[in-house]
Amino acid sequence: MDRVTGRRLPAWVGLGGAALIGILTAVQARINGQLGVRIGDGFAAAVISFGSGLIVLVVLSAALPQGRRGFGALVTGLRGRRIPIWMLCGGVAGALSVATQSLAVGIIGVALFTVGVVAGQTVSGLLLDRAGVGPAGVVAVTPARLVGGALAVLAAAVSLAGGVHAPLVLLVLPFLVGAGIAWQSAVNGRLRQRVGTPLTATFVNFIGGTAVLGAAELIHTAIAGPPTSFPSDPWLYFGGVIGVAYIFLAAALVPYTGVLLLGLGTVVGQVVTSVLIDALWPTEAAPAVGASLLMSTLAILSVVVAAVPWRRMPRRDR
Repeated sequence: MDRVTGRRLPAWVGLGGAALIGILTAVQARINGQLGVRIGDGFAAAVISFGSGLIVLVVLSAALPQGRRGFGALVTGLRGRRIPIWMLCGGVAGALSVATQSLAVGIIGVALFTVGVVAGQTVSGLLLDRAGVGPAGVVAVTPARLVGGALAVLAAAVSLAGGVHAPLVLLVLPFLVGAGIAWQSAVNGRLRQRVGTPLTATFVNFIGGTAVLGAAELIHTAIAGPPTSFPSDPWLYFGGVIGVAYIFLAAALVPYTGVLLLGLGTVVGQVVTSVLIDALWPTEAAPAVGASLLMSTLAILSVVVAAVPWRRMPRRDR
């Protein structure tokens, strides 16, 4: 139920919307990965994805009242030093995420990328919560959350046991992306509290991410030269728009579903879609279907164990 309006949303609608966010996340990863392969330049593909999303957010921030109010609050907060510079750095993690999609997904597949992200996000989330970085302050590290983190790492380890033939850096990067996403979520939560709207927090992220990726592409171009050609397929250029779409969908659903239901539904939708995409459209170094199913099941289980508020059964008097 939305605490502000008092309106309720059927559970199946909220869960379906959360699963849709996960589906869009997996589709975006494959689009950006395929664009990077077709261009032969993962950094250029990441700039295209992030830059197109930034254009959409510029239009929305200027057109919507909440966007204008949020931007005004951002400027006022920066001038009054109520918003520290580190709260503007969430876009660096977003840049790493999109760049890794463009560099790695076309080779290792969506499922392996997704499981690595879940593992990194779960482990990093434990550390960030314990340090009190997020908007909720210090969150205790419970045994259930520790077990969930261990299962997430085990899910990532299954891929290595399956003999994935890919450079080690492409297997480590998704884990780092997950850790970065956990940091990004914590920073965005803090920034959203200060500016009053997720739209402005997202806008700031896309500005920072586009700047970082643009600088990386300039350096890459100076060393390796610019891309020689760009594919003409329109669908390869929708990664940024999809990213903006699922960010807004999450912001719209979370008042009704809560963070727990939204997070579980998103992971389930993302993992299941990733396995299906790799099964129907395999990449050169993607794990076998059996290994994908096993590590994906472990990834979902890790989130359930870590996120569900387990309660002790009351003792019965003898």
